[in-house]
Amino acid sequence: MDPLFFTSMLVLLQLICVIIVVAYLLTRTRFFPEVLEGHPTLRAQGILILVFGALSIYGTLSGIEFLGAPINVRDLGPMLAGLLGGPLAGLGAGLIGAAHRMTMGGFTVYPCSLATVLAGLIGGLIWLLHGRRFAGIMVAVLFAILMEGLHMLLVLAICRPFGQAVELVSMVAFPMIMGNAVGMFVFAFMVENLISERKMQAERDTLLREMERKNTEIAIAAEIQQSFLPDTITQIPGYDIAGKSVMAKEVGGDFFDVIPLEVVPMGTGRLGIMIADVSGKGIPAALFMALSRIVVRVNATWYGQQPSAAIRDSNTIIANDSKSGMFVTLWYGLLESATRKLTYVNAGHNPPIHFRAADRSLAELPATGIAMGVMDDAGYTQESVDLAQGDILILYTDGITEAENENLEMFGTERLQQVILASSELSANAICTEILNAVKNFTGSHPQSDDITLMVIRSL
Repeated sequence: MDPLFFTSMLVLLQLICVIIVVAYLLTRTRFFPEVLEGHPTLRAQGILILVFGALSIYGTLSGIEFLGAPINVRDLGPMLAGLLGGPLAGLGAGLIGAAHRMTMGGFTVYPCSLATVLAGLIGGLIWLLHGRRFAGIMVAVLFAILMEGLHMLLVLAICRPFGQAVELVSMVAFPMIMGNAVGMFVFAFMVENLISERKMQAERDTLLREMERKNTEIAIAAEIQQSFLPDTITQIPGYDIAGKSVMAKEVGGDFFDVIPLEVVPMGTGRLGIMIADVSGKGIPAALFMALSRIVVRVNATWYGQQPSAAIRDSNTIIANDSKSGMFVTLWYGLLESATRKLTYVNAGHNPPIHFRAADRSLAELPATGIAMGVMDDAGYTQESVDLAQGDILILYTDGITEAENENLEMFGTERLQQVILASSELSANAICTEILNAVKNFTGSHPQSDDITLMVIRSL
């Protein structure tokens, strides 16, 4: 094969490297994003014209002369200008490259100059046809190949003698087509990567904004939910009452409540006490918790000394409003200081543990109805228990007994009972702390999987 072929290919590759470096630097300028977005300003188009027009001149000056015509990549600059900035940018860069080519004269001066102008103009038309966007790698490379093919046809059509034109085309067609195609591929690949990079950045920014918005919403929800929990627990004569709640997430479905005398006058020495666990976690559970708490509070106030009626009507409202299939297990009791009697309803909740000081025995208070929100006509009964001096009642959600360690073992009721027996001489608040510490020590580094809520009522 003719050594000219290898020499011309080597020179063209060197030219392409220089053009690609300049083009790459251009893609990192501040104005280039508006080019990729399909809305280049006149200033941006002017810069494209000057840069790619200069590259077109460079592609001519650094070529190899054969039969009075340079083998070059002059058309690559205008093609890129058109594909990136539209007809105006492509035509402008093509005119600069063509004007310079005209000053050199030679056998192919007219077809080569015309081809350079057409390269920029056609590239701009392709840009318009693709919605004012870069057409992509495949279209760009195919355009480069066809454009150089057109360049060769113009040489054959215009240059005379025809034999000399044929000889020239047969020698330079392949290296020029290959050189421009390779250059176009490399640059198109860079542009596509840049477009993908910008798309990923936009998606990442959108995701971060969405996460920030959701985090803000969750923080607000957590603040609202925290406001539902009593800051201080109202005490009545003869009892020491404490409660704590630890959410598995920022917001959750567990809650406890007391109905303080200064807010709802239920009578001297009487206090409503509630603990509940909503199915599910996160914001939906928190919203359902808020609904349940308000409904039960209102009905408890209305029915006074009839906890079963309060829970019955609360269940009807909650079941009719529960469109998502959520439900709530709830324990509600009316504590009376004068009689030391606790009248309660257990709507499918974990049975509270009753510590009897007289014989240090433990007993569970069984359920008196199903979870609320399951059936709108469910019936509930109420039971009573006497709390003698020194007795302790522990109300809890299953986040305590079902807490798991790294071996997936559950804390369980037996361990809870052991902690209660060991801390039975402590205050209500100290008992809460002992139980929560025992759960934390048991689970270790294993993440908390469920909300934990605990109330302790100690009879003094």
